[in-house]
Amino acid sequence: MIRELVIISGKGGTGKTSVAAALACLAENKVIADCDVDAADMHLVLGLDIRQSTEFEGGLKAFIDNNACTSCGVCLDYCRFDAIRDGFIVDPIACEGCGVCAPFCPARAIEMKPHISGKWFISDTRHGPLVHARLGIAEGNSGKLVTLIKKKAREIAAEKGFGLVIVDGSPGTGCPVIATMSGAAVALIVTEPTVSGIHDLKRIHELARHFNIKTAVCVNKADINPANVAAIKAFCSENGISIAGEIPYDADVTRAQIAGKSVVEHSNGPAAAGIRMLWKEMEHALR
Repeated sequence: MIRELVIISGKGGTGKTSVAAALACLAENKVIADCDVDAADMHLVLGLDIRQSTEFEGGLKAFIDNNACTSCGVCLDYCRFDAIRDGFIVDPIACEGCGVCAPFCPARAIEMKPHISGKWFISDTRHGPLVHARLGIAEGNSGKLVTLIKKKAREIAAEKGFGLVIVDGSPGTGCPVIATMSGAAVALIVTEPTVSGIHDLKRIHELARHFNIKTAVCVNKADINPANVAAIKAFCSENGISIAGEIPYDADVTRAQIAGKSVVEHSNGPAAAGIRMLWKEMEHALR
């Protein structure tokens, strides 16, 4: 049975990817999936040797056949995104792919065509296979690409006989996060002891509870505000959430990133020790 450990956060900047990369270094017999496709950066820490690159069709875009177009202007009236410019040319960045223009065109000059919005990759790293992606500039992420990344990661795990997929999710609570959490055995929420960190911890926990996903919390930079750490612990206690780990602030994390390594490879300092203890808790939770 393949189990998924999904690392998420209600907000950006909590250290989610740093924690995910470190856990990927400590775990054995796993596949890594970077589902933060809007800003994928696990490869910066784990190293990268791309084996496969595939274009990703994120949806449809409108195209106008100017030979058939009569310049009647009906499409201009119906497009609510102002995506049709002078000369009846579609701006692919402004076009949302809603398709309303095509059926109302009297000349049938508009066609909805598949649009390449990015690429996804299968790569080798120092710590095992990595499935990741890169969206194009200003491209939307509906969760379709996240679902594809997770599917490919599970396929590779099955081929290799691995029982674990470690998933670095997107921050926030939107559609990509919902797609990331789907099918998770455990969702590890990385938070920080700040007002915004506590607020967004509550939001992401509510989302996980809605989908009945087992959660645990890791408090990163736990020594910067003891009062807010106490508030996080109180919230977790009230909602039956386990505190899987507390990672102290450690400048070695930044030094490790500069060196292109995870902190557990680079250091035996406080943060590395905290993450090693966290991994022991997550191993128990996954069992």
